Amino acid sequence: MLNKPVLVESLIVFIIVLFVHAVVWDRYSWCAIALAVQAFYVQFKWDRLLQLGGAVFQFRTAANSGLLPASMVIPLLGIVMKERCKSAGIVYFERFGIVVASTGMLVALFLSVIAVGVTKPVPTNTCILTGVAGSVIIYTMKHSLTVSEVIEVLEVLLIFVYLSMILLYLLPRCFTPGEALLVLGGISFVLNQLIKRSLNVIEGRGDPIDFFLLVAVVGVVLLGLFFTVLFIFMDSGTWISSMFFHMMTAVLGLGVIMPWLYRLIQRNPLFWLLQFLFQTQTRVYLLVYWTFLAASACGVVFYQNAKRSSESKKHQASTITRKYFHFIVVATYVPGLIYDHQLLYVAAVLCLAVFVVLEYIRYFRIKPFGQTLRHLLSLFLDERDSGPLILTHIYLLLGMSLPVWLFPRSCAPKGTLSGAGALVPYSGVLAVGVGDTIASVFGSTVGEIKWPGTKKTFEGTMTAIFAQIIAVALILIFDSSVNLNSSYAWILASVTLVSLLEAYTTQIDNLLLPLYLQIMFMA
Repeated sequence: MLNKPVLVESLIVFIIVLFVHAVVWDRYSWCAIALAVQAFYVQFKWDRLLQLGGAVFQFRTAANSGLLPASMVIPLLGIVMKERCKSAGIVYFERFGIVVASTGMLVALFLSVIAVGVTKPVPTNTCILTGVAGSVIIYTMKHSLTVSEVIEVLEVLLIFVYLSMILLYLLPRCFTPGEALLVLGGISFVLNQLIKRSLNVIEGRGDPIDFFLLVAVVGVVLLGLFFTVLFIFMDSGTWISSMFFHMMTAVLGLGVIMPWLYRLIQRNPLFWLLQFLFQTQTRVYLLVYWTFLAASACGVVFYQNAKRSSESKKHQASTITRKYFHFIVVATYVPGLIYDHQLLYVAAVLCLAVFVVLEYIRYFRIKPFGQTLRHLLSLFLDERDSGPLILTHIYLLLGMSLPVWLFPRSCAPKGTLSGAGALVPYSGVLAVGVGDTIASVFGSTVGEIKWPGTKKTFEGTMTAIFAQIIAVALILIFDSSVNLNSSYAWILASVTLVSLLEAYTTQIDNLLLPLYLQIMFMA
């Protein structure tokens, strides 16, 4: 029997794909439609595998596979990036957008082929559909990509295959297939870009903050893999292991990551970072303000844990309590987006590295803070944290930061895109900080009419749409760089579609919604 919420979720994704196709209307957008059709059919094969326990790895059980919405994110991002950079006349990044789209399509096809291959009996119709879609995409790639670009796409696919085998084995029940596609696909692309740029360093070329992001992401991933293998042979909870963890983190940071970053930016990374952070008085004010907000977030954690009595050990924080952090994050990002994009970019990278390292300390029970972090964060767990890692706070940070990191600065000569594209950096604030937060708070307090087949309410979704429109109006008032050029109907349609997707998706909405809103704004 077909799952109605999954059908509605798929319909919303199809509408977004068709919107992008109507704007772009080239062979890549036709390939995106072919990919969406085959992903829709294969998604049900993945769902069946998850229900029967036939998947090769252990995936998150409280959600469907999410293959269709996840499969379309990277290809659509590449397509809209290509169009924006083509309009700006930046050929290098136009080609880069084509590589991103091709890579996303090939990785999604690979995941589809796995599902079809392990399904018994073999689904003949789905096999034919996947074969036809794959043939169309590969034929288009053959006539669009240069030899070096084909090699780059295949390199990312190879990294994705190996990362999937390693991380999905080490981290059972942390991802759905769709979330694994997004997260591991993104890490694979970042790793390949870092290797490519490290082998082709040209002095003075490239923005240091871009290299900072690449090295930070790859560095924390390699750090995690290293300690995971190490602690197979050692008890991570002892003081000796903890001292070794801190010592090796310093050695890897100062002996590997710092020299790597030095090679890329051609200057001392620590001196560059300090000079960057304190370059202007505005940055100092922002850093002080953000420090206050970080202390406030820690205060919320300690206060909520203090309320937890010894008799109610299973007590969990309410939805409204968890949304406090969404409000704090909005208060963090909005001033950065208005006054200093680059500082926000670097600060978000630093925050991601800190969050991931703290999660390693919690997961491996590293003394002296590992057990304390386990106790403090257990209060805020929900059904999405079913694996050994707690990822929801990291997903929240990623959802707010990805639109800032993925903003095509080189294709925006004046620092901002025209029309709805001017709101691209605000995609995380609107989709997660405002929309998702208001939908959850109002839906759980005053919502009565539920969307069919879900726990989400009609009142919550409508309030979220209204709140995001008000937020856009406030952005227009306070951010003079935003000029929408009368694209209000497109903004309303974008916000509405993403809010409906929030109501029906069972994937990590903190990660998925900002990316889809960014795609719509860039289109």
